[in-house]
Amino acid sequence: MTRHDPNICPVIRQLDEAAANRIAAGEVVERPASAVKELVENALDAGARRIEVAIAGGGKRLIRVTDDGCGMTPADLPLALARHATSKIDGSDLLAIRSFGFRGEALPSLGAVARLTLTSRAPGHDAAQIAVEAGRIGPVRPAAGNRGTVVELRDLFFATPARLKFLRSDRAETQAIAEVIRRLSMAEPGVAFTLSDEDAGRILFRADAETGDDLHAARIGRVMGREFLDNAIPLDATRDGLQLTGLAALPTYSRGAAVAQHLYVNGRPVRDKLLIGALRAGYFDVLAAGRHPAAVLFLTCDPQGVDVNVHPAKAEVRFREPDAARGLVVSALRHALAGAGHRSSSTGGAATLAALRPEPQPILRPAAIHPAAIRAAWEAQAPMPGLAEAAGFAPAAARVEPEPDPTDAPLGAARAQLHENWIVAQTADGIVIVDQHAAHERLVYERLKAQAQAAGRIPSQALLIPEIVELGDGADRMLAVAEDLDRLGLVIEPFGPGCLAVRELPAALGHADAAALLRDIADDLADLGRSDRLQSRIDAVLSSMACHGSVRSGRRLTGDEMNALLREMERTPRSGQCNHGRPTWVELKLADIERLFGR
Repeated sequence: MTRHDPNICPVIRQLDEAAANRIAAGEVVERPASAVKELVENALDAGARRIEVAIAGGGKRLIRVTDDGCGMTPADLPLALARHATSKIDGSDLLAIRSFGFRGEALPSLGAVARLTLTSRAPGHDAAQIAVEAGRIGPVRPAAGNRGTVVELRDLFFATPARLKFLRSDRAETQAIAEVIRRLSMAEPGVAFTLSDEDAGRILFRADAETGDDLHAARIGRVMGREFLDNAIPLDATRDGLQLTGLAALPTYSRGAAVAQHLYVNGRPVRDKLLIGALRAGYFDVLAAGRHPAAVLFLTCDPQGVDVNVHPAKAEVRFREPDAARGLVVSALRHALAGAGHRSSSTGGAATLAALRPEPQPILRPAAIHPAAIRAAWEAQAPMPGLAEAAGFAPAAARVEPEPDPTDAPLGAARAQLHENWIVAQTADGIVIVDQHAAHERLVYERLKAQAQAAGRIPSQALLIPEIVELGDGADRMLAVAEDLDRLGLVIEPFGPGCLAVRELPAALGHADAAALLRDIADDLADLGRSDRLQSRIDAVLSSMACHGSVRSGRRLTGDEMNALLREMERTPRSGQCNHGRPTWVELKLADIERLFGR
């Protein structure tokens, strides 16, 4: 990198408007999906009830957004292409933002790096059109058009060829555009959306305007799929002027990546670190390692309580009371998951049925089987004994004779124990298979956590010699949360500049490395503003204790013991998954079982 000679003062120049717009475009328009997002948000701000998006070449060659919003007058068209010109706000209060856009940068930025044509018609005015190419604005011309606006963007980034090298394949860019449309469609369920690919000549996504009592649930089901709705829990919680609504999936309905997490603040799709962390904390100790929750959450608050003017892309927000926002999300999720009780994902039954389906067997043609072989095989069969002896159930399973146990209970009545680990229960319309060790492990774990919570403070053990830990700036952050740490059994005191003295550690952690623990907590506080690391360590110990104290695989249970386990599962929060996030039971409906046998 070449730098100026310190002995020569560089000349300060004013960048021309075209260069300034190209620089601004680099912040606002990162890829074709960014351009689609800005244009669709403009259409929503214009009050559109129907938005059609057409693309070609993954959005690199063409992006066309057509809406039926309020439109613009011919006199407004040149102003719409000027930087920082907007109809969304008057500039008096940048915190009272109630629209998607407010910067007035999208259209001039797009016009600086592409060929943009803007056609619009407002009520009471004729349609007009204006074009801009690489920042050069043309005259306003008469045009034909219906009420609303059509923005046509061609050859994106042709004015900045270097940016084209960083774009991905047409397929990847198309998928990113489709994801933007899906996210925005869930924010506005009363609006119809259509996304089409002109190269393939097909519609990639279509959602008509929803009707009915719960518009969001209907649109979420259309976007996320019926399976998500069947395995989701509704949320509706309010605290300190904040409201959280939406749907959160059961822990056993999880994904391998965070692709099914959609977060909205005042209707705006965001990818906010604080909210993502709160979502993860809400599913703490109920998800398997490497799994991610699926959820669509809408957080609503006074616009004065959140700053959306953080980044030109408007994907990040800052809350005036971040702890209140995080606390609402975490508590609402944990309460909802606990209220789900023994529920487990319905996808477990589908996976079980798929595993039970027999592999296709080769069909033996009659001509290939000699009659003598058939007769020999028939004569070699043993005489048919009694049905019970022939089935051989006695040595393979502990049977439970039918008793007046209610089969209409959620988990039914125990009927058998197979291989000393699997409880088979009969329900009103199917059967339930329970992993006795995994289920009892979760029951014991929840009992231990409840006992620890009832005590008010985690038991601690004093160190014979206090351990001195040097944390630098992290010491002050640790002391600010010293009371919270004390309730978890970690007692610290200041010990000179940047140092802490550890006097007590949680008894459950035994001989823990105090210095490593404090550094990890301090790093969490610096990065996230809070830390759940100590609680996580304690819960991990409780989980291990629950594992060793639960019913082991291989233990034969009586009918009463199996039914008692089922009833306790129905009463215990989060019993649908074990401590490691795996399902504790699966259900097979009679109709599905009958289909296995072709009935």
